[in-house]
Amino acid sequence: QVQLVESGGGLVQPGGSLRLSCTAPGYDFREYTMGWYRQAPGKERELVARSTTAGITTYADSVKGRFTISRDVAKNTVYLQMNSLKPEDTAVYDCNTAPKVLWSWGQGTQVTVSS
Repeated sequence: QVQLVESGGGLVQPGGSLRLSCTAPGYDFREYTMGWYRQAPGKERELVARSTTAGITTYADSVKGRFTISRDVAKNTVYLQMNSLKPEDTAVYDCNTAPKVLWSWGQGTQVTVSS
């Protein structure tokens, strides 16, 4: 059973930045397209960024130009660099395979953008 571990969230002011990390101890991401998802209160979970095994990245329109997904193969870690954060980016962020979710969700990491 894959156990996803996300970290890096927190409280940040509008315009600020955060970098989220996702890893799965003992499991290898290299064979999978990985994505970052988020779920805001009262809303459905949405896929905001994904990275294929070939390194092709795609983004939701709402985050395009502000968020960057990347991988560190040696560390088996997927990152989400989030810049120019807005209050509407407030959500719990999770990682998983994409676009089809294959693994159980981790605990997620809370991102709150507020002044």
